[in-house]
Amino acid sequence: MKRRWIFPVAIGLLGLALGLGLGTAIGQQAPPTETKGLKTPMTVAIDLGPEIQGLQGWQLRMRVLELEPGGVIALHSHKDRPATAYVLSGAITERREGGYVKEHPEGDRWSEGKETTHWAENKGTKPVVLLVADVLKP
Repeated sequence: MKRRWIFPVAIGLLGLALGLGLGTAIGQQAPPTETKGLKTPMTVAIDLGPEIQGLQGWQLRMRVLELEPGGVIALHSHKDRPATAYVLSGAITERREGGYVKEHPEGDRWSEGKETTHWAENKGTKPVVLLVADVLKP
């Protein structure tokens, strides 16, 4: 008689756990696999090999990126490609692995290192303009 309550409580807790898990899964946005609405009107790069010993094959690159309203930069990693970014105008929403979401308004800046896997979107009504610099092996 004393154990009659265990089964209904266990079923209720299981249902609650499943409901919370499903709600979380539905609330999460799947990362895009294709970039859309992105223009790169300016790129400048320098070969670092002749400049710094040991960096043969590496490049320092700076770009201006324009992301139209509703545009997305697909999921990508910065393993072997550290970068910094600065918002010249507009606001961009960045989403990183693990559920991290950050709105970067005009004037905001951040870095992206080897642990960064993320994607971004322009949820605003005007284009986002970014100044991005990275080190890469093209």
